[in-house]
Amino acid sequence: MALAAGADGAPRCWWCVGDALYQRYHDREWGRPVLDDRALFEKLCLEGFQAGLSWLTILRKREGFRRAFAGFDIDRVARFGDDDVERLMADGGIVRNRAKIAAAIANARAARALIDQGGSLTALVWPFAPPLAPGPRSGDELPSTTRQSAALSRALKRGGFRFVGPTTAYAFMQAMGLVNDHLAGCVVRAEVAAEQAAARAALGVG
Repeated sequence: MALAAGADGAPRCWWCVGDALYQRYHDREWGRPVLDDRALFEKLCLEGFQAGLSWLTILRKREGFRRAFAGFDIDRVARFGDDDVERLMADGGIVRNRAKIAAAIANARAARALIDQGGSLTALVWPFAPPLAPGPRSGDELPSTTRQSAALSRALKRGGFRFVGPTTAYAFMQAMGLVNDHLAGCVVRAEVAAEQAAARAALGVG
């Protein structure tokens, strides 16, 4: 669980090497700050679907999820009913788990309620970003949960969100750029760090 050479020979986090889709996700998305409610909602739902599975499994089905869940449009998913649940349970392009499907719909309704109250997912989750830290040297230094992810999990649950335990919340924080867990020496770590610093400054996050 250390740096490994990608397809172009550059050093990358070990977990993405060997699969072109995974490497592209690592290079272009993972850890880059997201300040858009729709994208945050999508990832929160997909992290819930990932529970018990690998992220690569979900990534390979992501376009299927997007089609099935109306592009993760919060308003549209919030209006899903029983017929939509049955449609989704019959869709081989996604993970067909009734509890996770119900959670995604509940999450849309929770997000809609938050927005109706004058809030946003961006404003809810970003204050839980921890202070910037040096890059981990290996995967052994990466936590599965943190104090901040546990606090974020509690905040989300209070808001009616489901499948958002501390481990899921930390994976969400890693992916959405609240933390930078690219290993020290990873080819994209410095670029991701600069983007995160800019996002924090724009949001007033320390």
